[in-house]
Amino acid sequence: MIKKVKNSVQLPKRAEIKKKAIGKLKEVPFRKMAPNIVTLMALCSGITTIRFAIMGKWTYAILCIFFASIFDGLDGRVARKLKASSKFGAELDSLSDFVSFGVAPAILMYLWSLSTLPHWGWIFTLMFSAAMSMRLARFNTMLEDSSVPEYWSHYFVGVPAPMAAAIGVMPLLIWFDFKELEFILRNPYFCGVLMLVVAFLMVSRIPTLSVKKTKISGDWYVPLMILFALAVSCLITKPWLTLGLMTLTYVLTIPFTVWRFLKEKRAAEKAE
Repeated sequence: MIKKVKNSVQLPKRAEIKKKAIGKLKEVPFRKMAPNIVTLMALCSGITTIRFAIMGKWTYAILCIFFASIFDGLDGRVARKLKASSKFGAELDSLSDFVSFGVAPAILMYLWSLSTLPHWGWIFTLMFSAAMSMRLARFNTMLEDSSVPEYWSHYFVGVPAPMAAAIGVMPLLIWFDFKELEFILRNPYFCGVLMLVVAFLMVSRIPTLSVKKTKISGDWYVPLMILFALAVSCLITKPWLTLGLMTLTYVLTIPFTVWRFLKEKRAAEKAE
C-alpha cells in the first residue's frame, strides 16, 4: 500500500518534468537556429562537391568547395553576433568541416587524378581524410584547454581545414587555365605526394597565421587595401588561376609565419 502511494506521488512529477522539457524544445528562438542553418548550408555544399565530381563537372565541384568555405566562415560570426553559440553548433560545425574539407576534396582529387594510380591513389585519399579528422579533433580539444600560452592566440596549430582543402585541390585550380601542363598537374604521383604533404601539415604543430586576431600597422593599411582591390579584380577576370596563386602564396608564407612565431615565443619566455 505504501509503494502504491509513493508511485502515485512520483508520476505527476515525472509528467511535469517531461512537459517542461517538451515546452523548452518548442520555444527555441530562431536566432539559436540561424548559425546551424548556415553550417548545414556548408555541409550541403560539401556533399554536392562529391556529386559534381562523380559527374566529372570539375568547375561546379570547385565552386561548391568555395561556397562551403564561405558558409564555414560565416556560421561562427553569425553565432557570435546573435549570441547563439552552443555545443551542438560546435559539433555540427566540426562534422560539416570534415565532410566539406576532408572528404569532398579528397574524393574530388581521387576522381580527377588519383584513380589512375592503382591502390596507392585510394590510400592517399584515405590519409588526407584521416588527417583532417584528427586535425579537427585536436582543434576541439584545444578550445577547452585553458593552459594554451597567449602567444598561440595569433596562430593555428597546423594548417586549418579550409586552407588544407584549397592546397589539396590547387593543381585542379591551376589546370583550369593551363591545360597544357596536364602531364604535371594531373599526374597522380604529383597529386598523391601533395595530398601527403597537406595531411602532414594538418596534423603537425607547425604554427600558421590566423587573421582573426592579427593587427595591421597603420602604414600598411592603404597598400593592403590596394592589394585587396587588385586581388578582387584578378578574381573577376581569372578566378581559378588567382585562387590557385593565392593558395600557393599562403603555402610560401608558412616559413615566415614559423619565424615570427618563434620570435614571439622567445619574447614571451624572456618576459616570464
